[in-house]
Amino acid sequence: MYLSIKRLGDIVLSLIGILMLSPILLLLVILIKADSPGPIRFCQKRVGIYKSHFMIYKFRTMRIDTPKDMPTHMLKNPDQYITRVGRFLRRTSLDELPQLFNILKGDMSVIGPRPALWNQYDLIAERDKYGANDIRPGLSGWAQINGRDELPIDVKAKLDGVYVKQMSFIFDCKIFFMTIITAVKGKGVAG
Repeated sequence: MYLSIKRLGDIVLSLIGILMLSPILLLLVILIKADSPGPIRFCQKRVGIYKSHFMIYKFRTMRIDTPKDMPTHMLKNPDQYITRVGRFLRRTSLDELPQLFNILKGDMSVIGPRPALWNQYDLIAERDKYGANDIRPGLSGWAQINGRDELPIDVKAKLDGVYVKQMSFIFDCKIFFMTIITAVKGKGVAG
């Protein structure tokens, strides 16, 4: 029952977010285009509900010559690839705003485990232990606000499992508001 209500809430929140943030989205598009050559949006194959694949949308924060399908923290020198505007977007998590369209489409939820890259087999396997691949991934989640990129894979998967067990309207609200605080502080972001 809660999953149906959650999906309806995702549609409403993503629509409100897109409408209210449209001036900011437009400003970010202009800044990205002025800062470096290349597309504004970055698309990447991610793992969705039941391990299906979808293309996640982000604002591009890295140069176009960056190695593909590699998490930032695994690059030898990620700073050499991140653009000036990209650094700001990552620190503030504004690069994630295009995922409001993923939420509206049904690829994602506002709250849930962050979608793994298609080739993060270790994380996907760990999440299987906790049922975390059987729900819609989220823009933010319990693991996100408890360490983000700094967490080892087994800890991240366990936190995603905690979310699966405790998923509720109250828990989603708690994560939502804690996400805002975490994003403002810029905690736990690699790059």
